[in-house]
Amino acid sequence: MILKIKNAKVILDDGIYEKYVYVEDEKIKAVCDEEFDFDYEYDAKGNYLSAGFIDLHTHGAGGYDFGDGKESDILNAAYTHAKHGTTGIYPTCTSSSFDEEVTFIRNVKNAMKKNTLGLPNILGAHLEGPYFNLKMCGAQNPEYIRKPEPEEYKAFIKEGEGVVRRISFAPEIEGTEDLLDYLNKEGVVSSFGHTDGIYEEIQPFIDKGLRLATHLYSGMNTVTRRELMRKLGAVETALLDDRVTVEVIADGVHLPKELLKFIYKIKGPDRICLITDSMRAAGCKEGRYILGPKDTGLETEVKNGVAYLTDMSAFAGSVATADRLVRIMYKDAEIPLVNCIKMITKTPAKVMGVCDRGEIKEGYFADIVIFDENINIKKVFIQGKELNKKEI
Repeated sequence: MILKIKNAKVILDDGIYEKYVYVEDEKIKAVCDEEFDFDYEYDAKGNYLSAGFIDLHTHGAGGYDFGDGKESDILNAAYTHAKHGTTGIYPTCTSSSFDEEVTFIRNVKNAMKKNTLGLPNILGAHLEGPYFNLKMCGAQNPEYIRKPEPEEYKAFIKEGEGVVRRISFAPEIEGTEDLLDYLNKEGVVSSFGHTDGIYEEIQPFIDKGLRLATHLYSGMNTVTRRELMRKLGAVETALLDDRVTVEVIADGVHLPKELLKFIYKIKGPDRICLITDSMRAAGCKEGRYILGPKDTGLETEVKNGVAYLTDMSAFAGSVATADRLVRIMYKDAEIPLVNCIKMITKTPAKVMGVCDRGEIKEGYFADIVIFDENINIKKVFIQGKELNKKEI
């Protein structure tokens, strides 16, 4: 079966074009000016068409947390994000007990086996912790922050059977050198975050393959003093080194528009991934919610479009969805739409080693989002099929 999408402003890597997009089964068949035979068509009515959004870092949505303990929690939270344009997602677990993290990994693994046409693509699991610096725990539960032990992190990878695609950790913590070596051997992406490390502590890890910075500015130190000498913190290290790609929570609250412009000017669209870092309240009304597993997580309050710890000492993840990120970068930070889209499609796909998603390109999976000038989502296709409208 061939789908023809017409009257779309197609966002490609080098610009925006009025072209036809043909989809055959799960893949993009052609992006062109010619008309071919087709079985059915969709009229985009002059709206934009882009590759589906890819969220590298999210803890939940729709009232569900990815760490709540059930496979259906994974699927339902992913479905909420898909309604807002996220066709590829990496469920993320906060620092938790060993048993909770193993359960999370199993649930992601089982949910990935149920990936079918029209449902969000769960591309792998991200462990945000537990190997962090307690001084920079932020909204991570300090009870579960610990040093890496080989028998533990090797068990995570073994349990995942290829599902654990990324682990975030603080490089200055004892034992992380061996952790990095092991993750490199297993093909798992390493990322630094919730860190008080300085340039001299982080740079050797970058030399050995550390390539991603977890939510830049959040849970990171900046220029600091060590024995009276000023030292670059984790933020400046990430900005300075061209080998590092940075995550940015572009909800307009964690980072104001001026700071978003600043990061963009330094790193550019090829080294920035827009992320939601959303908790379960994304897509829900404001009020009290638990960050992390519902039985052991931290209580938060959502108001004015962001989640806080109840003592107001720190943000507690965002309540953003991917369309909001693009809207903020495009409308408020005034970044060209082509590059806004790249930062939530091609760049995250590249940093995670995904070579068949993230672009509107012949032979790629037909993960397609159609939206208007204000980034209101009009239609979502996942692997060539319209988003399934039923919760799991």
